[in-house]
Amino acid sequence: MAIIVTIDMPGVGQEAYDACVQRLTGGGEFTAVDDIPAHGLISHAAGPVDGGWRVVDVWESEDALENFAKILQPILADLGLGDAEPQVIPAHNVVTS
Repeated sequence: MAIIVTIDMPGVGQEAYDACVQRLTGGGEFTAVDDIPAHGLISHAAGPVDGGWRVVDVWESEDALENFAKILQPILADLGLGDAEPQVIPAHNVVTS
């Protein structure tokens, strides 16, 4: 079952987000779900919110998210961004192009 993951990161801005993307992609761009070293990402969006940064992902399953977290968590910790707790809910409907 697909899941929706929302992560709010107070005090984080575009520069920190971009640094994380650079590490995830090995210095490349993140313009397609296949650009990151994980399987199961359906969609990704990120942007500024009042006082921080928000990431909203849709993953194929909680297992896919957990596998990605093993890659992402060390990067976040290294960048000093490891405190954000994701909110995970089951997806009722997922529409893609």
